Formats: sequence, structure tokens, C-alpha cells
Amino acid sequence: MDHASKPVMLDDGPDGISAAAALLRGGGLVAVPTETVYGLAARADRDESVAAIYRAKGRPSFNPLIVHVADLASAQVLAHFDAEALKLAEAFWPGALTMVLPLRDGAPIAAAVTAGLPTLALRCPAHSVMRAVIAETGLPLAAPSANRSGGVSPTDAAHVVASLGANVDAVIDGGPCEAGLESTIVALRGDGRWQVLRPGPITEARITAVLGTASEPVTSQAIEAPGQLASHYAPGKPVRLGATAAEADEFHIGFGALAGDATLSASGDLAEAAARLYAVLHQAAAAAQPRIAVAPIPEGDIGTAINDRLRRAAA
Repeated sequence: MDHASKPVMLDDGPDGISAAAALLRGGGLVAVPTETVYGLAARADRDESVAAIYRAKGRPSFNPLIVHVADLASAQVLAHFDAEALKLAEAFWPGALTMVLPLRDGAPIAAAVTAGLPTLALRCPAHSVMRAVIAETGLPLAAPSANRSGGVSPTDAAHVVASLGANVDAVIDGGPCEAGLESTIVALRGDGRWQVLRPGPITEARITAVLGTASEPVTSQAIEAPGQLASHYAPGKPVRLGATAAEADEFHIGFGALAGDATLSASGDLAEAAARLYAVLHQAAAAAQPRIAVAPIPEGDIGTAINDRLRRAAA
């Protein structure tokens, strides 16, 4: 593709979905909205398609990718599901839960997707546009967030174009994403053991309620899933957390009673804060002030996931 050009913008109707599917089957890259953030999709069975994702994102190749599938049956062709995994799929799929499961021998998945690991990160998304693209393509799609690696994740089509430009062939404009925060990632270890590798919209408490056992702490430093790098979601400026007031050279991101220059949620609603997090970080990155200050966000529930992203943005 001519790198002076911009990606093709597609609408989210049948024609746009059909054009996106044709590009994907041909090995191209298409940014697609999901209920979490925009994903940079490519067919997951070809090394060269996956390499194009890494090139576009500038992403370290040891970081695995999430594969998006149409349904549980498609997922079971690719990975082994034990009783716990089936319970979680029944409870939360389609939805914002990614499961890290043992890869099946001979599964049609490029080695670059798993970063050479014996496990595969799988998700069945709920967003109607992403589901339509998967169905029309007829393939599992690797789709990390559609932005430069380590940068702020995109929650609308304009963010994708600003971050990736002509590195992506096309963008389906499906409007802003609902959850605005990447999926929860759970590793299922067998014998009823499990761990949250990345907090997200589906909370640990909800998973515990389904499985009946508590999550084990993550002690390994190995990268098993996306979003585990210490410095991630970075807006390219120093970020100070827990800031009840801003210095003169700081763009202040507010929450609740602290209005700031832009607020995550004036009413102190954590779901609204999650949905707005990346849009406000993009705004802060583009602001004149050289530094960013963020109001305190309460821990617990989805606040845990928001604070996880903020700590990585500040790292």
C-alpha cells in the first residue's frame, strides 16, 4: 500500500463487511470495532498476515495475539477446553472474556500468533460488526488493539487512523466502542486452577462466581498474553497518578468531584470511566501541556482494570 495514502474507510453495513472480508481473506489488515476496543484484524492461519500486524503495530514479537472466533465450536477446533473453560464460555461468550488454553496439535494457527507458546488466547466477541466480519471471512482472526504498540488503545475509527495511518488497509467505522477497555484475560491451568492475566470488563468476582474457586496470584514474569508488558498504553508523556490537583504544566484527567481538564466520569461512574479512558488519554496526549495528572480512581470492580491500565501508562 502507498504509505502516503490513508486506509480505506468502510461503513459497517453489508457492503463494508463484504469488502473487509475480501481484504482479510487476501491477507490484508482491517481495523474492526469490537465491544472493547478497535481490533487490527488479520487471518490467524498465515505467518505473513500475522507479521503484517506486528509490522503495523511495531509490536515485540514475543507478545502473543488474541484470536477471535465465531463461536465455541470454532474455538474447540483450535484449543482444548476443560470443564472450567466450557463453564466460562457458557457464562461469558460472546463477550469481553479471553481464555488462554492449550493449543491443539495441528490447529491452523500461525506460530507468530502464539509467540511460540503451547497456549492460545481465544475470544468470541459480542460486537455485531466483528461477528459479521468473522462469519463472512470464514476464518479465525488475530486481532490486537488497532494502534502502535505500547500506545493508547483506540475506541473510535479516528484513533485508528491517527495511530496506524496507511499501515492498515481499511477501517470499518462502527462508531465508539461500548466497553472501551480490553477484554479480561484468564489463563486456565487445569485441575480447576486459574489466573487473571489482565483485568478487564468481566471482573474476577464474576469469574469466581461461575467457577467456584478463587484466582491464583500471577507470579511468573513470562509474557503469556497481550497487555502484560510493564509499560503499555503510554500516551507519550509523563503520567502522574492519584493527583487531586494538577501542576501548571499538567493536563488533569478528572473523576467524580475532581473535574480536571477532561473527566473520565463527572458522576464517578466506573463503567463510564472505563468506556472513556482511552479517548481521554488521547485528548491528554494531544494537549499542549507536557505532562499528565490523573485523579484518584477507586480500586475494586472495574476500577481495578482502569488502575491497571493507568499504572502501565505511567510506567
